[in-house]
Amino acid sequence: MTTMRVGILEIELHLPGVRSLKEKRGIIKSLTARIRQRFQVAIAEVAHQDAWQSAGLGAAAVGNDAALLQERLRALVRAIEESGLVVLVDFHIEIL
Repeated sequence: MTTMRVGILEIELHLPGVRSLKEKRGIIKSLTARIRQRFQVAIAEVAHQDAWQSAGLGAAAVGNDAALLQERLRALVRAIEESGLVVLVDFHIEIL
């Protein structure tokens, strides 16, 4: 039987210049939709929902190769950094 691995990514973001929750939610919704489609992961806002300029995202991916999961989640982090929509404050990857 093949071993199933789960990759978990926690991301802290700063959204400079955002002046309302509506504006923040639009940015986060757009970002998560692109990430979901490009990287085939489950992703959602899981922290700081009521803060205008902060967001905490959680993402998860399933596979059978821990190294490939790690690589995919690091590529996801790079894509968020390069998006220009948000500032990456911190992230943590765990492979189970």
